[in-house]
Amino acid sequence: MWLRYYMDVHVPAAISEALRRSGIDVLTSQEDGTREATDEVLLERAAELDRVLYSQDRDMLRIAYARQAARETFPGLVFSHQRGTSIGQLIDELELIAKCVRADEVADQVMYLPLT
Repeated sequence: MWLRYYMDVHVPAAISEALRRSGIDVLTSQEDGTREATDEVLLERAAELDRVLYSQDRDMLRIAYARQAARETFPGLVFSHQRGTSIGQLIDELELIAKCVRADEVADQVMYLPLT
């Protein structure tokens, strides 16, 4: 089974749409009604839904690392900076992760894009 993503509020819609066209299960924070939620709530919501969170928000890194330090579980975080990587490359790499990485391999971990 492929990983399922929960997209942070500022992720470009083109990324979510392209992943869906590839058969990846994507839920955006806007669709989930958490557009105004804090970063802590977004990561907790991703955990409740058992979805890997994709974010371009540096504050989310701090929150994920704090959860690791406190030994609080979460399904995982995939992070990329807002600049420096094309949307096409982000889509390709998010698809690769979703299709090739098992949930237990990303659980409680932070993965960075680009992969190379």
